[in-house]
Amino acid sequence: MTNLVIQATKYIMIVLIILYTISTYRYLRLKTHKGRNKACGMQLFCMFMFHLTGNLAIFVYTNDISMIVFYLAQVIFFILYLVLFRIFYKKASRLLLNNTCMLLSIGFIMLTRLGADRAVRQFIITAAAAALAMAVPVMVRRMRYLWRFGWIYAGVGIVALLAILVFSQVSYGANLSFNIGGLFSVQPSEFVKITFVFFVASMFQTSISFKRVCVTTAVAALHVLILVASRDLGAALIYFIAYLLMLFVATRSYLYLFGGAAAGSVASVFAYRIFNHVKVRVQVWRDPWQDATGDGWQILQSLFAIGSGGWLGAGLYQGMPESIPVVRSDFIFAAISEEFGAIFAIALILICLSCLLQFLWISTWMDGMFYKIIAFGMAAVYGAQVFLNIGGVIKFIPSTGVTLPFVSYGGSSIVSTFIMFGIIQGLYILKQDEVDRIEEERKQERRRQALYAQRYGKGAEGPADAEERRKRNPSRRRADQKGQ
Repeated sequence: MTNLVIQATKYIMIVLIILYTISTYRYLRLKTHKGRNKACGMQLFCMFMFHLTGNLAIFVYTNDISMIVFYLAQVIFFILYLVLFRIFYKKASRLLLNNTCMLLSIGFIMLTRLGADRAVRQFIITAAAAALAMAVPVMVRRMRYLWRFGWIYAGVGIVALLAILVFSQVSYGANLSFNIGGLFSVQPSEFVKITFVFFVASMFQTSISFKRVCVTTAVAALHVLILVASRDLGAALIYFIAYLLMLFVATRSYLYLFGGAAAGSVASVFAYRIFNHVKVRVQVWRDPWQDATGDGWQILQSLFAIGSGGWLGAGLYQGMPESIPVVRSDFIFAAISEEFGAIFAIALILICLSCLLQFLWISTWMDGMFYKIIAFGMAAVYGAQVFLNIGGVIKFIPSTGVTLPFVSYGGSSIVSTFIMFGIIQGLYILKQDEVDRIEEERKQERRRQALYAQRYGKGAEGPADAEERRKRNPSRRRADQKGQ
């Protein structure tokens, strides 16, 4: 009976995530508020039903009453997060809100299956991070002078990264995090990538001269070099990709884009020659069978898990994701693929892609260079992180040790991702305020014209119309001025 329920819930969850993904892309296509509201309603229905179905499978398999309590706590969190965010920020992007909850629900279900203690810990950190991030949009809206602190952003970031290099504990061969009081660890590079984006945007806000580009590139390169020395290759790649793309958006120069890509390729070759850990990662990527029981064990187990899952997956608790090292954080995508299948995994990728598309659209929508580069930089950081995580899991690229945002286990990753999404929401609301202000001015002008026509006749033109006609007809404007 248990296996029957597990299999039934698996198919239901696949159908629900497909419907959720379809609704997501319908939202992106629709232009009317009514249509978008319907798409968002369908998203929320699919998300809550998906969450319920997954936790039903967990309870049936474990027969643990505490799983029901944990499920109810998650439901209360999702409802409070959605309702409070909409109360405080009525103009927020509902797509990003819904996607956040959907990705978190996938992560909670998979982490609970892998170990309830870690899932509870992740849930507590998520609730705290959501409460903290609730204040981020209003800060973006109110603090119009954030562009002035470029060198402060750089200084804070470099000091934090140097502290990792000198004082942090070694985890899986890399200097990644600080352990605070033996209770939890903090990975500063997750937060420095936000200050890094603000630094670059601040520098290019006032000037994109060759001298400014050289100075900014030197400071950005210092960030990357410190991360390489700390053996945090994933973060170094994210910083490099984000800077290169932000530089291109600011300058529109293909010379900088291709020149930076060439310089990065040369630097990668030198890193391969100099750093042994880089050489090991590349060799494992090229042929993991050379050391199948050592360094190649992780990627081989990941590929076995993905292959055994097939299109429809084995079902919750029916796979063996525990055999994959670091499965809760870096390789959770392999566990998802094994137990939910390739169709589910593709839908998950499409949901992440929809977040990236929303980031990019907001970037093109913004007017000021500072806000435009920030939105694009956040998109580059988010997109690069998703690509590096999934690409490493499926052996498309060498494994870099980064998390899948909102899905993988990791407190620093959750907090920094919430802050990133909060910044994007703040930019979205800021632009909505401007659009609403312009629309209100247009309404007031139409009312003035209607009153003028009512007073002087239907065919009479209002003052604004006359001014516009004079602007379009210079000779008439000169005649009017001469008559005056």
